[in-house]
Amino acid sequence: MSHVVREVDRQGSKTHKREVVAAVTILETPPMVVIGVIGYIDTPRGLRALTTIFAEHLSEECRRRFYKNWYNAKKKAFTKSCRKWQDEEGQKQLDRDFNQLKKYCKTIRVIAHTQMKLLPLRQKKAHMMEIQVNGGDVSAKVDYARSLLEKQVPVANVFAQDEMIDVIGVNKGHGEKGVTSRWHTKKLPRKTHKGLRKVACIGAWHPARVAYSVARSGQKGYHHRTEINKKIYRVGAGIHKEGGKLVKNNASTETDMTDKAITPMGGFPHYGEVKNDFLMINGCCIGTKKRVLTLRKSLITHTKRKALKKANFKWIDTSSKFGHGCFQTPKEKRVFMGPLAASSYHAVW
Repeated sequence: MSHVVREVDRQGSKTHKREVVAAVTILETPPMVVIGVIGYIDTPRGLRALTTIFAEHLSEECRRRFYKNWYNAKKKAFTKSCRKWQDEEGQKQLDRDFNQLKKYCKTIRVIAHTQMKLLPLRQKKAHMMEIQVNGGDVSAKVDYARSLLEKQVPVANVFAQDEMIDVIGVNKGHGEKGVTSRWHTKKLPRKTHKGLRKVACIGAWHPARVAYSVARSGQKGYHHRTEINKKIYRVGAGIHKEGGKLVKNNASTETDMTDKAITPMGGFPHYGEVKNDFLMINGCCIGTKKRVLTLRKSLITHTKRKALKKANFKWIDTSSKFGHGCFQTPKEKRVFMGPLAASSYHAVW
């Protein structure tokens, strides 16, 4: 997490036209790669997959997902299916499959995977998911999905600044916990027999079972949750080259023109450097560092002033998150500290 300084635009509020400090979360979002198309037909019992078409080339990190032990595997996944794209008979079969999608299917989704090699993580196995294609008729959806095969989809093509999104993920785990920690029940008096971090009465004699509403001990955290209405403050570009120069001023604003990257000095604690595209969202976020998240378009139509306002922030903090950070950039630190003994030391022989 980090924080920004923004100007409030809220008529009638005491903070109107004033600067406030807002907490933000940085989500690193490297481009996802589309590797397949899947079509669903409507049945009385819901959707049923009709056919799945995979791309010709699948990366190693994608194929790792289909194996439990990649080291000992023969690594033969998709070696036969990719030949369809190479011979004439296979091309005819693929055309028949795409035409079948256009004729029978009601829902079209693409299969995409993450690029783990771009992240500062140990994991090599890519995450995969289906993403629904909306807009236009089914034929246009299939053609669009086919045009995306083996291409990268950056986050800027999906989300925009000042948009409200939902974040889906698994929250932070706390293991096995009692009722006081898990349900915040009131502790019993100090002299209570056999412990005081308990529920005194778990129900009447009859009905002869414990109701679901009674607080019990058990697993706390590591649950699948959806957080709604997270506002995007910035869709940032990663470190890239432009005109032969390295561009990494993705933490600059109109007010603060300092050439600095979004990564704070010393890196984000327990994560490292953010070198790819990123989203800056308002407030906190579900889960721990390095945990994979699913970002989704908001399902409701927003009409509140808070959701429709523009994120007019003036400054982004990039000081160290270890201890009390004083400096925004290494250059600023060198100017303030002056020449240090270690940097001016010369060995005498």
